[in-house]
Amino acid sequence: MIRYVRFILAIPLLLFIFSCSTQQTSTVGNDPELEGKARAALQNLSNSAPRAKTLLAKSMGVLVFPDIDKAGFIVGAQAGNGVMFDPNGQVVGYYNVSAVSYGLQAGAQSFSQAMFFMTDSALSDLNDSDGLSVGVGPSVVVVDEGIGKSLTTENLTSDLYVFIFGQQGLMAGLGVQGQKITKLNK
Repeated sequence: MIRYVRFILAIPLLLFIFSCSTQQTSTVGNDPELEGKARAALQNLSNSAPRAKTLLAKSMGVLVFPDIDKAGFIVGAQAGNGVMFDPNGQVVGYYNVSAVSYGLQAGAQSFSQAMFFMTDSALSDLNDSDGLSVGVGPSVVVVDEGIGKSLTTENLTSDLYVFIFGQQGLMAGLGVQGQKITKLNK
C-alpha cells in the first residue's frame, strides 16, 4: 500500500521534470506580450517598493518573471517565463524558471519575481550553459519590507537581490526548494 502512495505522489514530480526537459525556443524580441507583462510588473514593483528603483539604477541587469505559478501537495512545483532587461531597459533575453519542492505544503498561488544582478559574475553564472541554480553560486538576498527599508546605495554588497511580489492564491507549508533558471534558445 505504501508503495502505491509513493508512486502516486511521484507522478506529479516526474511529469514536471519531463516537461522541463523539453527545450523551448525563443528569439530575442519575439514575445511582445511577455515583454509587456514584465515591464508592467517591474513598474508595479517600482511603485510599491521605492528601493527597487535604487537597485535598478545600480544593477547590471534585471530579470523579471511576471507570472510564476506554484502548486503543491506534499510535492510541489513552480514554473514561469521572464525577460532580462539591461540597464537601459533593452531586452537581452528570455528565461524560464522552474522549481520542485518537497515537504509539508498544500495550495496554489501565482506571484511575480524580479532579480537584480549587481555584478558581472552573477550575470555570468546566469548565462552559464547550465543556467543558474538559486542557492548555489552568487550570494542572494531576498528583499522583504524590513530589508527593503534599510537598502541604500552604500550597503549593496550582494551579487543578486530578489523581490517576490504580487502574490495571489494560498500556499502554506514548509518545504525544501531551489530554483533553476535557464535561458531559452534563440
